[in-house]
Amino acid sequence: MLKGFKNFLMQGDLIVVAVGLVVALAFSTLIKSFTDSIITPLVNAAAGGGATGKGIGWTVNGQRIDLGAFIGALIYFVIFMAVIYYLIVVPYRAYMHRRGKTVFGDPPPTKTCPNCRMEDVPASAVRCPHCTSDLAAL
Repeated sequence: MLKGFKNFLMQGDLIVVAVGLVVALAFSTLIKSFTDSIITPLVNAAAGGGATGKGIGWTVNGQRIDLGAFIGALIYFVIFMAVIYYLIVVPYRAYMHRRGKTVFGDPPPTKTCPNCRMEDVPASAVRCPHCTSDLAAL
């Protein structure tokens, strides 16, 4: 049982996912600090917020709706996803391409069956997998 668990843990794809997760969490902390310390104060300052904790937003029945924090979170998300894409996905795609595998690529081309109108028929199919009509004449 332990040998099977060890083999499972040592699979190449699992290691790549684990390393990617750890790197993503580290970048998440870094980018969160960047947006909280730099971006959100800049957004609030641009809106004319004078006191700390104020900024873009309004108060409704004593509850603060902080639009500046939401804009900061949106910027955080965009930066985080860009970092993940350019520092993890692009190098991983290049690495797998060198190994002869395609990952995160374009989907294979499809065509529409003239009989049942299903649009997900593979372009090289000679028979529709949905209605089994002959597609060789197309």
